[in-house]
Amino acid sequence: MTSNKGTAVVTGASTGIGAIYADRLARRGYDLIVVARSRDRLDTLAARITSETGRSVEVIAADLGDKAGLARVEDLLRTDASITLLVNNAGVGAAATLLDADIDKMEEMITLNVTALTRLTYAVAPGLVARGGGTIVNIASIVAIGPEILNGVYGGSKAFVLALSQSLHHELGDKGIRVQAVLPGATATDFWDVAGISIAHLPSEIVMQATDMVDAALAGLDAGELVTIPALPDIADWDAYEAARQTLLPNLSHTQPAARYAA
Repeated sequence: MTSNKGTAVVTGASTGIGAIYADRLARRGYDLIVVARSRDRLDTLAARITSETGRSVEVIAADLGDKAGLARVEDLLRTDASITLLVNNAGVGAAATLLDADIDKMEEMITLNVTALTRLTYAVAPGLVARGGGTIVNIASIVAIGPEILNGVYGGSKAFVLALSQSLHHELGDKGIRVQAVLPGATATDFWDVAGISIAHLPSEIVMQATDMVDAALAGLDAGELVTIPALPDIADWDAYEAARQTLLPNLSHTQPAARYAA
């Protein structure tokens, strides 16, 4: 068994990206708390990981879109002093256009992608700061910077995740807290079935295997990246994007409108 790095909490852990994160983190020396709606799938995952790695795996079956389920996980994050890492992976997507989308489904997506992620982050952060360190990994999406690609509410929810991560880094970086936003592109998971698009209809050259995505994200975490885009070939492109954003910041608020708006 490798050295103990504390406990990692992974949401949306029953399948896909979350299950792979759980596996990889256990192999890195973390005990686990895995959260998802399906207890059966979590139990199967926990048994396999414990058998293969020897790490402790606690299962919490909870619907993070439900206030009671969310509150249970929040309480755990506030009170378990062994927690050193949170992977906010639980989320849902959509592909329908605004005019074709079900507004109730959009609200449910905001509840899970934005509200639940925010509340879990607020629950864990004070304890990490008090203990002098820890890591928060937020799974966003490339639609955070390319909202035209899929449903706009989905893009908006992931833009929120990116902005929150950048703000957390600004506020907590000097307190020993690592923050990473991961922006996957198309990834081979059941996300697409839920979103209403068959993955078979996507060009194969844009679809990454989930194991490759998670391994790249963890490599980005090891490298100290705040934003990791697993498919991006040249980090200089992101650096230029971020540099342009930083150039804008000093000029976004002045006493007078810009001269081009003068009558």
